[in-house]
Amino acid sequence: MSRNRSFLHGLIVLIVFAALMLGSFSLLAQDTPVTHTVQAGENLYRIALRYGIDMNELAQVNNITNQSQIYAGQVLTIPGLSVPDASAVVENPLVAGTPTIHIVQPGESLTLIAQQYGITVDQLIQSNNITNPNRIRRGDQLTVWTVESVNAGVADPAPVETAPNFVAVAAPSSNTTYVVQPGEHLAQIAERYGMSWTILAQVNGMVNADQLYAGQTLIIPTINADGSVDDLGVIAPIISGPGATITVGRQIVVDLSDSRAYAYENGVLVYSALGSTGLPATPTVVGDFSVYSKIRSQTMSGPGYSLPNVEWVLYFYQGYSLHGTYWHNNFGQPMSHGCVNLTNADALWFYEWADYGTPVHVQY
Repeated sequence: MSRNRSFLHGLIVLIVFAALMLGSFSLLAQDTPVTHTVQAGENLYRIALRYGIDMNELAQVNNITNQSQIYAGQVLTIPGLSVPDASAVVENPLVAGTPTIHIVQPGESLTLIAQQYGITVDQLIQSNNITNPNRIRRGDQLTVWTVESVNAGVADPAPVETAPNFVAVAAPSSNTTYVVQPGEHLAQIAERYGMSWTILAQVNGMVNADQLYAGQTLIIPTINADGSVDDLGVIAPIISGPGATITVGRQIVVDLSDSRAYAYENGVLVYSALGSTGLPATPTVVGDFSVYSKIRSQTMSGPGYSLPNVEWVLYFYQGYSLHGTYWHNNFGQPMSHGCVNLTNADALWFYEWADYGTPVHVQY
């Protein structure tokens, strides 16, 4: 009898120990809580507003009895937010619109399917996590991201007046200006006025010819009879971008009107990139936030899709983030359910440049 009691006692101890170990493992596997280091001039109200949480809850979690007394360098725990485990699948329905489901037909290849939807084979491979592109079978279901698929069922936005297809015009007799229309690029505009795109870039002080956006005003210079342009160095470059809302330190500004993300340092524009923001029915959140999590790469999933290896993710409010995008190249078009889609190259730049706590301002 005593032997049985000893056995039961030992079994109970083992079970309790195993439960404690399992509990410890679960705690270790949980996401890391988000923290915020108070900066000079900040107050509890602004910090709570930045993270979209209640100020009283923020004070309670951090045992703050006097909400007007916080100090620079103080580390606050942000309740309800955590840094996702990079190896885990993150349920984020904001990452993209709903894709088209393509059912592979007899004789189809990835090349033919990609051509049909105007995307690349590599985009198909990554979106569907295909390990062997030569082995797709009839009946396989592939997710395809296009402008048409994400806009299905969404009311058409108000028509935007765009420039007609480029028709060559006479070079101006004096310097004039031109307002860039959606979808235009520098080479097209230069060709229209009978000049090299390099001249047009130089006249307008553009270091990167790809950083052109709808609504930007370009100077169209006078072309001499020999094809030269006078006083290239005299023409002042255009100041582009919406401008920073703070003048000290770094800030990311997302402008929904031109679908671009801008990087400012001490109020000076240092980088900009064309992206895709939220659809009309699922807009990108507007307001003042800050980078609270940086994830090198993760799988993001939502209703009806799972996207592996989403890179260079900067979370700035709940599930909203700037991140790399390989599954479409429709930048400039609304494509997401709220996130800011960037090319992987642009997302990498912002990821390396922005620190935890970097302010993010999103505006119309």
